Amino acid sequence: MLSEDQLVERTGRVLPSILGWRGSGIVRIGIGDDAAVLAPGRRTDWVITCDQFLEDVHFLAGIHPPDSVGYKALVRAASDIAAMGAAPRFFLLSMALPANRTGAWFDAYLKGMARAARALGMRLIGGDTTEARSVSVDITVLGEIARGRAVTRSGARPGDIICVSGRLGRAQLGLELVRRGVGHNPRFRNLLRPHFYPQIRLELGAWLARHRLATAMMDISDGLSTDLGRLCRASRVGALLWEERVPAVETPASGAKRLPGKQRDAVQMALHGGDDYGLLFTVAPRDLKRLKRAPGFRELTPIGEIVRGRRVELVGRDGSRKLLKPHGWDPFRRS
Repeated sequence: MLSEDQLVERTGRVLPSILGWRGSGIVRIGIGDDAAVLAPGRRTDWVITCDQFLEDVHFLAGIHPPDSVGYKALVRAASDIAAMGAAPRFFLLSMALPANRTGAWFDAYLKGMARAARALGMRLIGGDTTEARSVSVDITVLGEIARGRAVTRSGARPGDIICVSGRLGRAQLGLELVRRGVGHNPRFRNLLRPHFYPQIRLELGAWLARHRLATAMMDISDGLSTDLGRLCRASRVGALLWEERVPAVETPASGAKRLPGKQRDAVQMALHGGDDYGLLFTVAPRDLKRLKRAPGFRELTPIGEIVRGRRVELVGRDGSRKLLKPHGWDPFRRS
């Protein structure tokens, strides 16, 4: 079975499309990044992306609150815009719903999405609805950025420092707790929030793009091990990731008791857990000190270095190296 990345590559090669990061004409950046970039005017570029949120693939209707489904569907779509340093402006919403979800469930779903839209400063401008056996949400987001300032995945160079925002694995911890039946337990509300209601770093992404500090950038949606590999492939480089510097989730005793040993491993959750929606970016060593002025600087962590070659390796606490395999989220590999 092909992976998600292989399916995307095959689709782009069979269909008439614009591949890669050079673009053509009005299209400045085509397939292969977090979003496409169009340049219809002289001063502004439009950044466009789409994202799906499907029942029984990305959420479970019996476990995930409907307001969380609406909130998260829009936030995760807008995260790709933030990953390029742009500001989300408008969105189109297509939905397929069972008839029994058009009442109270739908009202709560819309309430959650409206909360996200207000927080992100976005407006709905169109879409489509139809009936289906399960919930399917498809969102297209249009963002805006100053001409030529969009940050891609392809600019990392050997010697650049790899940085991340926030603690990694928090959403995965929430998911593991949900899987163990505590999704509705108010005692675990704070631990579940990163999974149900993720936050994205719009201000940070815009600041990095505006000051031209990030040489490459993307969001961490499918897990650090998977997304760092994508950034390196786009930039045609390798990476050394320092295990001891990865800002891993802290699991309190109340949560640890609910999880078996393997699922309590904070480093594994930080490396492979998805849905964090923090920013993964690279900066030249000479610019590292300038990050002190960045929004949320105290939550930024240097975790590795870009190197020559194509290998992405994890450097253990004892100095040993091993290949970091991409064990993050892949819908075609999930159990």
